[in-house]
Parts: sequence; structure tokens; C-alpha cells
Amino acid sequence: MSRSERRVVVTGMGVVSAVGIGVEATWEGLVAGRSGVRRIDSFEPDRVDSKIAASVGDFGASNVLDRKELRRADRYTQLGLVAAREALDQAGLPGRLEGSLAEATGIILGTGLGGVNTLCEQITINVTRGPDRVSPFFVPMAIPNVGAGQLSITFGALGPNFAIASACATGGHAIGESWEIIRRGDADVMVAGGSEAGVQEALVAGFCAMRALSTRNDDPAGASRPFDAGRDGFVIGEGCGILVLEELEHARARGAEPLAELVGYGATADAEHITLPAAGGRGAVRAARRALEKAGLTAAAIDHVNAHATSTPPGDKAELMAIRTIFGDRAPEVAVTANKSMLGHTLGAAGAIEAMVTIQSIRTGIVPPTINLTDPDELAEGLDLTPLVASRREITTALSNSFGFGGQNTVLIFTRFAG
Repeated sequence: MSRSERRVVVTGMGVVSAVGIGVEATWEGLVAGRSGVRRIDSFEPDRVDSKIAASVGDFGASNVLDRKELRRADRYTQLGLVAAREALDQAGLPGRLEGSLAEATGIILGTGLGGVNTLCEQITINVTRGPDRVSPFFVPMAIPNVGAGQLSITFGALGPNFAIASACATGGHAIGESWEIIRRGDADVMVAGGSEAGVQEALVAGFCAMRALSTRNDDPAGASRPFDAGRDGFVIGEGCGILVLEELEHARARGAEPLAELVGYGATADAEHITLPAAGGRGAVRAARRALEKAGLTAAAIDHVNAHATSTPPGDKAELMAIRTIFGDRAPEVAVTANKSMLGHTLGAAGAIEAMVTIQSIRTGIVPPTINLTDPDELAEGLDLTPLVASRREITTALSNSFGFGGQNTVLIFTRFAG
């Protein structure tokens, strides 16, 4: 079977987010328009300008790792393990892979920051207590590829295994590159996504120094305002999203139910600025057109866009311009949503969590709302940005955007599985 003939379907999904633990809870919260943003409680935020975050609440990984192993796994790895277990369970895959199935299964768990909780903790120990008190697990807990490695160790996957780090485009890259791995025949199953746990004082301070974060501290739930004229920056978040991607015939042979089909993936660079998007969202436009080309589709086929939409003034403007360029006169007909209005910006996990939401929209015909959108940016005039409340739409094919610092862009195209 040639590369172009190998179709890739999604057979499992897993999510951990500030809105809920698991796909069902997260989806229900998003459809209801519930914000996961609140005052930071993982450290005392008095010293930083932005005192709010979309942190994961009541969370535990004891169903995946024992107590000893948990002490040796950074929070981002734990999030990844829990989301991956949910995705593997939905896909009908065993607790531990064996034999030919293990050899045919790979893992890409991306992360923008890696084990920064461990990094911050151990650097503090080094400074305050001395180098001889630094943990021997410091390096293996902190390096960004260890999450993917730990998933492989835990679940027994023997195929391609590595991390992708492309800031806020990470989740999209992880899923897209996993699609390519299956298409070229290097695996039949890929566990793909992104995980992030970076609500740390030093990191929040760094984003504040860039003036990237919202300082609407007196209104946490209203702080993340994608496409709204009153937006003043993003809200840092944490979470994980995982998809099980599978070659169609392999899925059919084991009786797995396809949830959707991934048909297109585009990746481009702006080559312009380390933090600001290219003027007019040119890189995003090129990524979308590349994804459409691979899918064998035109923009006329797209019913819905899950926007990157971080709630930063320049980023949202560039994406609005890109949407108008891609769809032209059809732009007002395309339903757009911005999940970060509720989830905050989960950085390397965002594209993967939003891929799950995109698939749920295709499956249910529900577009979650863009909350806090009370005064749309002037560039949004005439566009359907799903303000404040969810809407029902017939969705066959949808596009999910992810863009990262460094000028890195990804677009994924999912479609309803048609057999």
C-alpha cells in the first residue's frame, strides 16, 4: 500500500484540563461555557503582575504509576500518562502492549517547556542547600523527551518515540508528524499529543516581563478574551491532550471505532520574529493551504475552525486576517471558536487538546462558545466567532490552528469518518 493510500483515523482520545479531568468532563465544561481560570494557588502570586492561571484541579496519577514512580515523574509527565491511559482505553488497546502490536505502536508526546516544576525545584535546592542535595532524578525528570519515554515504558510501545518542542504549535506538530509516520508505514498506531505543567513563578514572571499575560486579576473567569477588543494578553494554563491515531485497516482488523479521520496537516515557518506573527497571518495561511492540498480539498469544504486565538492583541488580529484570506467571501459562513477563553493557554498541550475539541464538534454538531467575547475586534466584523454560548452546526470537515513563538505554524484537518 502506498503512502497516499494509508488512511489515518482517530480511535481514542484523552484529556486533562482546567475545565475537567477526561474528555467527557472537559467537553461538557466547554459546551457550557465554564472557565477554568482562577487565582494561582500553586505558589503565592503576590510578586508577579499576572496572578491567575487555568490550572488542573483535583488530579492524581496513582492509577497509572505507583507511589515510588510518582515521586520520580514531573507533573507534565503525570498529566501525559493519565491522558494517554484514557485514550488507549477508548481505543480498546490493552493496559500494556505486547508482541507485534507493541512493535507497531509509537509515541510522540510534545511539550513546550518539559519538566519545569522539577527544574525550578532543583535549581532552588542547588542555590539554597548546595549541589550535594540535588536529586539524582533531576535530569531524567526535567528533560523534555522523558514524558514520551515514560509513556513508552509504562504502556510498552516499541515504535518511534520522541518529543516535539515548538512552543504553542507543539500539540499540532505532534499529531501531524504522527500522521506522517503512519502514512509512510513506520507505525500502524501512534499515541500523539502534548503535555504542559508550567505554572511556576519564574515562568509567569518571564511572560509578564514580555507583557504577554493578562493582568485582569480581579476577574479571573473574564480574563481570557480571544478576539475581544478588551483583551490584554493570554492566561497561562496547564493540561494534556492525547489522540490515538491508527491506520484504517489496522483499526478495522481489531474492531476499533473510528471517531474521525485526519486528512490534512500543514506546517510552516514565518521566518520573521521570535514572538510576533507574520503580518496578515501569512504563515498561517500557507499552513492551511498546505493542509488542504494534502487533504485533496479546497477551503470550500471547511465548515468549522478551531482557532489558536490566545487573547493577545497581535496574535488574534493575525489569525482573523488569515481566516479572511483563506475563506474569502465564505468566511462569514464558517463557525469559529476559541477554546482558550476557557482553558487558558496550555502552551505545548493546546493544539492536542483543541484537536479533541474539534473532533467532538464534528461528532456532535456542537461548537463550544468563545466566552468573554462582548466587544469583538473590528477585524471580526461579520464573522461567526460563536460568542458567549454554544451553537449547533452541521460539521463534516474542520480545521484546527496552532501557532508558536519562533514563528512556527501548524494546521490539522479532521473530517467525519465516512467508511
